[in-house]
Amino acid sequence: MSALMVNEEVNFNQLKELMQITDGNLASHIKGLEESGYVKVQKGFIGRKTNTTYAATKAGEKAFKQHLEALEQMIKNIG
Repeated sequence: MSALMVNEEVNFNQLKELMQITDGNLASHIKGLEESGYVKVQKGFIGRKTNTTYAATKAGEKAFKQHLEALEQMIKNIG
């Protein structure tokens, strides 16, 4: 989600390289985020090659920000 928060959209290969995970692992994580309504998926072609891009939805942005706030609060409570 953090990559999607700072980029308008990111394609499958960029995410896979950034996260250094397998195709299947990335696909399963993206599927969960898509089913939760946090990520929108756009499939298309560049020439004859498929190109799948992902972008954070408004709900995804809100959930990610809430997650960061919860982590920050947790860290503050430790100290």
